[in-house]
Amino acid sequence: MNVMVIGIAFFAMLAMMLVGMPIAVSMAVVGIVGGIAAYGVPFMDSIAPVVWGVQNENLLTSIPLFVLLGELLLRSGIADRMYVALSAWLGRLPGGLLHTNIGSCALFAATSGSSVATAATVGTVALPPLQKRGYPMRASLGTLAAGGTLGILIPPSVNLIVYGSLTNNSIGKLFVAGIVPGLLLTGCFMLWISISSVMGGNAIREAKVPLPERLRTLVHLIPPLVVFGIVMGSLYFGIATAAESAALGVMAALAFVWHSGKLGMELLRNCFISTARISGMILLIIVAAFILNLTISLTGVAEAMTTWVTGLGLSATGLILGLMVFYLVLGMFMDVLSMQVATIPVTYPIAVALGVDPIWFGIFIVLMCELGMITPPVGMNLFVVHGIRPDKGGIEDAIWGALPYALIMILFTLLMVAVPQIVTWLPAHM
Repeated sequence: MNVMVIGIAFFAMLAMMLVGMPIAVSMAVVGIVGGIAAYGVPFMDSIAPVVWGVQNENLLTSIPLFVLLGELLLRSGIADRMYVALSAWLGRLPGGLLHTNIGSCALFAATSGSSVATAATVGTVALPPLQKRGYPMRASLGTLAAGGTLGILIPPSVNLIVYGSLTNNSIGKLFVAGIVPGLLLTGCFMLWISISSVMGGNAIREAKVPLPERLRTLVHLIPPLVVFGIVMGSLYFGIATAAESAALGVMAALAFVWHSGKLGMELLRNCFISTARISGMILLIIVAAFILNLTISLTGVAEAMTTWVTGLGLSATGLILGLMVFYLVLGMFMDVLSMQVATIPVTYPIAVALGVDPIWFGIFIVLMCELGMITPPVGMNLFVVHGIRPDKGGIEDAIWGALPYALIMILFTLLMVAVPQIVTWLPAHM
């Protein structure tokens, strides 16, 4: 199968997604049609074992558990109290509550595997006080959209689980690898807020909160920190698998929800229904991705692409720079999950063949997907924060507000290319 046929199949899949066809259907159609074209109707007999095997994969059990974990913390009010606590500590920095937006997104990301959920949760809590205190709406929306992207980098991350399942890499190592880049990127965002606020002459600062009162607010940070510690600690020290650590996190979250007095049938019912919907969508896309992967493996597409790219004489750095441009453009038209499942089966073998560390490549892919979440016209986080803003302004405020953070992500990715130990050092010590 030549490169032109591969390109036609990819753009056909992309076209189906752009006209509104569900992601899972688009990928399954390309996979099935390609398989039948290559091997005839008997190809259909090989699909059922693949679907059965995917749905019985223990690793994927962690997806609904991590989604449920985020739902419990979201609906119990823990996120609201977390924002208040962080505002008491970060509000005195130049930029005031804008720092609290980033800090809250980073902390909530440590308990939720979803970028959209992070942006929506913190945005719902933050935007009313930001508007009341006179913060620029453009800067407010930009910090929330960019901060929300940390939800798929700082573990636990559903997208890292998807990458691990598609490439057969350790979820524990991927989670641990995301910690240092996630914290550094959070610091870069906050540094930009301070610099831009001071240089712009509008360095808003919140009133100083007395130390005893600030110390009392720390109790509200205990739930997310304890849940994060249980999940990542059990993974780092090899006590639990990804699914088991997710279950431990859910049990801890239930204990905190019960302690807050919010645990009840109505809350559980809403959490379970939302978890079922989100998990069903994700798992259906993964099944379709494995059908497409079956066609790719049987027809030798990955091998053909690997041979073609390695024949160009590219270095590993040259490939990564090329993929940065590729994912930057692709992120303007596709959502995160579809970008991952549509491209990883082809790009991963090429990267590994050129000597790129598979764990490093996973963090790189997630960073590129993060970038896609704040680049128009399909940046999901832009639409999320625009949808919950209190006034009736246009979405261009969210777009321009998030632009500096998109540039920071690109520069940070280049730093990762130059210093790969940012990603690989911590997993190497597991």
